[in-house]
Amino acid sequence: MVAIFRHGLDKFLEKVISRKLLVWLTATGLLAFSDLTSADWVLISAIYIGGQSVVDIVAKLKQS
Repeated sequence: MVAIFRHGLDKFLEKVISRKLLVWLTATGLLAFSDLTSADWVLISAIYIGGQSVVDIVAKLKQS
């Protein structure tokens, strides 16, 4: 049941907002309203956005 909910939520968010932006917004919210330090914010953003960019590039190369 949880897997179905997560899949539906993922599909909804994919249509409404990109995952990269969602991660950035989440990290920014934690930075503003929680104990997240600016160094951690940079690390979270860089790792996810960089990693997701590599995945996107590989997917496009496989399509070609």
